[in-house]
Amino acid sequence: MVRLAELLQTSTSIPLKATLASALAVGSGGSSGSLADKPLLKDAYGRLLIPGSQLKGRLRHECEKLARGLGWAICRSPDPDRMCPKREGSDGHFDRPEYQVEGYAGSHCLVCQIFGNPALPSRLWVEDLVCEVPPTALEAALRPGVTLNRRRRTAEDQRLYLIETSPAAELIFSGSLQLLPDCPPWGKTLLRAALHHIGALGGSKSAGLGWLHWDPQSLAALQPNDADWAFLAGGGS
Repeated sequence: MVRLAELLQTSTSIPLKATLASALAVGSGGSSGSLADKPLLKDAYGRLLIPGSQLKGRLRHECEKLARGLGWAICRSPDPDRMCPKREGSDGHFDRPEYQVEGYAGSHCLVCQIFGNPALPSRLWVEDLVCEVPPTALEAALRPGVTLNRRRRTAEDQRLYLIETSPAAELIFSGSLQLLPDCPPWGKTLLRAALHHIGALGGSKSAGLGWLHWDPQSLAALQPNDADWAFLAGGGS
């Protein structure tokens, strides 16, 4: 039996903090109590949050790009048939000792060793990033939008919608990364580099929403060492 409390006691907790540089739009897909078609996502206490699942997905995407750039063969998520250990249609050198995981059959790329795949559990838990400002002190805003017909290059009739956003203020969101005991030692280095590549979260990023910067102390907690850099740099060897 897996006990969550025991796993948390043995995991390495990395505090994570981000400060918004613009308004945030993380929609909840429709809920009562708001005029917006896409209301802001909130927890049970009414606090704004950025879901950990969204951040984890972005981290995985950035880690995949970085690892491929360093010469490592990486599977194709999120299709389970194209992920390790199946990797249907995937090219690359996967038959190497670095891809062997004790207790699990088959080869598992570096990204799967951190984030998991259908045959390998994740070694990383990502908590929701929750706004530190009380809900009573925030006043959300509504922004109009319209659906475009890309073929005709005109606005669609009766397709006006409203998006709820946070105030355009430097709000601080905090959470944590939980690295389980069997997370590879070079995982911190890859995650740190991936965070540097994430400059915005949520929707309407091309419209300037959701831009943020990470607290330097959070990045310092993922301090890499020379051995980890050397290992990752050897992807093409």
